[in-house]
Amino acid sequence: MSEPLYKRQRHPLLIVISGPSGVGKDTVLQRMKEREVPMHFVVTATTRAARPGEVNGVDYIFVSNDEFAEMIEENELLEHAIVYGDYKGIPKQQVRDAMASGKDVIMRIDVQGAATIRKLCPDALLIFLTAGTEEELVQRLTDRKTETPEGIKLRIATARKEMKRIDEFDYCVFNPEMHLDTAVDAVLSIIEAEHNRVTPRVVSL
Repeated sequence: MSEPLYKRQRHPLLIVISGPSGVGKDTVLQRMKEREVPMHFVVTATTRAARPGEVNGVDYIFVSNDEFAEMIEENELLEHAIVYGDYKGIPKQQVRDAMASGKDVIMRIDVQGAATIRKLCPDALLIFLTAGTEEELVQRLTDRKTETPEGIKLRIATARKEMKRIDEFDYCVFNPEMHLDTAVDAVLSIIEAEHNRVTPRVVSL
C-alpha cells in the first residue's frame, strides 16, 4: 500500500459556541449529542438554581457560592464570570483531560467568556450563534417562562451589545426557528473544515 502524499497529526480543537441569551446554544449542543458527535461536551459550573428538568452534572454542575469561590481560589476554572447575577465557570481539568485523550472539546459560554478564552488560547475556534431576528429572540425568551419582563428587557439590551462584538469570532451561524438541523450541520461543517486546514490550530492550556 502506497504512502499518502501528505499526512499530519490531528490536533484536537477547543470549540466555543457563544452568542446572546435565547439564540439556542443549549439546543444546538443537545442535537449534536443526539447525533452522537464524537467530542467532549464541557459541563459548566454555575451558582444559579437548576431549572425544571435540568440534571446536575449533565446540564450544569450546580454549586453554592462558597463552593464556586473555592474553585476560583484553587485556580480550578479556565474562565469565570457573573452572568445575569449568577457565577458561571469552565472547569480547567475537565478540558485538559478531554483534549489529552485526543477529543475535540466544545463549550457554550457567554460572549465575555469567549473573549477570555481567546486571550488564554488564541487558537481556540470561536463560533457565534444568532437567531434569525430580534423579534424571534424576544419570543424565545418569552416562551421559556424563566424570566420576568424586566429580566427579558435586560437580556435583549445585553444581546444588542453582544451583537456588536461579532467580529471577535471566527464564524457566525444562524439558528432561525424550525431550522435547528441546518444550524447544527453548519457548525459540524466548520469543525470538519478546521480539521483540514493546512496550518492546524494547536491548542495549549
